[in-house]
Amino acid sequence: MPRNAAFAPRSGASTPWSAALVRLCAVVLLLVVLTAPEWRAMAHQWWNIDAYNHVLLVPFILGWLVWLRRDELTKVVPSVWGPGLAWIGAGMLLCLAGRAADVNLMAQAGAVVALQGAVAAFLGLRAALILAFPLAYAAFLVPFGDEIVPALQHLTAQMAIALTHFSGVPAVIDGLYIDTPGGRFVVAEECSGVKFLIAMVALATLAAWTGFSRWWPRILLVIGGALVSILANGVRAWGTIYVAQWVGAERAGGFDHIVYGWVFFAVVIVVVLGLAWRHFDREPAEAGLSVAQVAAHPLVRFEKLDLAPATGLLVVALGAIAFAVPGLLV
Repeated sequence: MPRNAAFAPRSGASTPWSAALVRLCAVVLLLVVLTAPEWRAMAHQWWNIDAYNHVLLVPFILGWLVWLRRDELTKVVPSVWGPGLAWIGAGMLLCLAGRAADVNLMAQAGAVVALQGAVAAFLGLRAALILAFPLAYAAFLVPFGDEIVPALQHLTAQMAIALTHFSGVPAVIDGLYIDTPGGRFVVAEECSGVKFLIAMVALATLAAWTGFSRWWPRILLVIGGALVSILANGVRAWGTIYVAQWVGAERAGGFDHIVYGWVFFAVVIVVVLGLAWRHFDREPAEAGLSVAQVAAHPLVRFEKLDLAPATGLLVVALGAIAFAVPGLLV
């Protein structure tokens, strides 16, 4: 049967896709068990840290993206792709390196990379190409952004002091502290805007891929969304300082929490996506490679590296033992 041919399920018989999905689910479950500390840590961050609350939506977005590709997926026959097994191994090694170096971001990234590899390994190269964007978008499951908080704090402070002077309010800046007649303000970590920035980049990336068929509008939307989020956070910080000159620092802080947390962010999102929406040139269901495009893709020549399903499962089992044994011996 040709790789890009559709297959018809036979009544009472296991289809290639049902068997492949069973194998994939088993491997995914095994990988999640092996990297359980990383998944628990990520889930804790998604649920308990404001900057990462948006990640709770990512699994649902991934499900939607896969659902959009379902018709194309059913036109290919799944297989066990050898390089996908190496992809899994790379993820697990990255996870081990992160554990050894006590770098959570590295270990968590490894756990996600291993699952991406599992999809490529146990659904095959053609399915992985059809699912290329959902696989890439899974990177947003990893909580990241803490590394740029100090830089964002200083940038926000500089924008806030500039706007404060421009609005006629006398102010003096000392690092992250801004002194005004209405009180002293500090650009704390939670005021850095990292929450806004990461959520905007994730949303803009999704909209860019599903709405545009060309690369330059996609890149423009993501970069533009990131810049707008940074500038908007500077305006928010200035607004808090300005309002404090009339109502006091304490009341202005409450105003900042309500407006930024519930209104300001939503308004900026609507404006950015509203401007982009007018220029969208395709429907979300059209985003991604078709079966015909996959068949002509230069990477398809590596399809000859397919393995027997039993071989693939054996390799994963041996790798799992090698991964787990050092931890059991410690």
